[in-house]
Amino acid sequence: MSVMVLTGTGTGVGKTVVTAAVAALALERYRSVAVLKPAQTGVGPDEPADLAEVGRLAGQEVTTWELGRFPDALAPGTAARRAGLPPVTPSQAAAAAVELARGHDHVLVEGAGGLLVRFDDDGGTLADVAWSIGAPVLIVADAGLGTLNATALTAEALRQRGIECAGVVVGSWPAEPDLAARCNLDDLPLVADAPLVGALPENAAALVGEEFRAVARRSLAPFLGGEFDANGFAAEYAA
Repeated sequence: MSVMVLTGTGTGVGKTVVTAAVAALALERYRSVAVLKPAQTGVGPDEPADLAEVGRLAGQEVTTWELGRFPDALAPGTAARRAGLPPVTPSQAAAAAVELARGHDHVLVEGAGGLLVRFDDDGGTLADVAWSIGAPVLIVADAGLGTLNATALTAEALRQRGIECAGVVVGSWPAEPDLAARCNLDDLPLVADAPLVGALPENAAALVGEEFRAVARRSLAPFLGGEFDANGFAAEYAA
């Protein structure tokens, strides 16, 4: 079963764009690709959300599946409770990922916020989804100041649960990186004890079609279908 889970170190770190980039390159290597969003928060019933963005960027050939949608921009469990709706549980998310894997060559599961954000009042999280199906987790991190602690904590939580960390991707690399961002290229893999496997430019979401795929290739490591060289990238921005 080829399933990968993507989590952010927080909100607004570029997780959806990274998901779209991984999906776009997966389409070039596999016959069929699916993206699962267990819980979408912060959007209304008829508003375009994360999966619409994935389809726009990666291509409509990607199968998408959203299990639950809650209007408040809060943790899924809290948003579900406030909306008076049943939450999406980790077991439901895991079952959906397995179902998609039966009909697709590759499945990506995009979380909401960080790894330990609660899905329900029982404390279920995205980490439970990954552990239950034995899927590796790709960490999407911010570029700048403060990212090292959040990345280290996320990676530590994965290790404590026996979940493989597939690596770290910087979700939005600035056009003019400051000293902290440039130093973080060396420090992120150290604190995560996992390789830096990509860095998407901050304008990536403005691209579509082949332009987006070309950026994805340059910005993601070979095991994700790209050409990204972490050592060369870090050397280019050496502090």
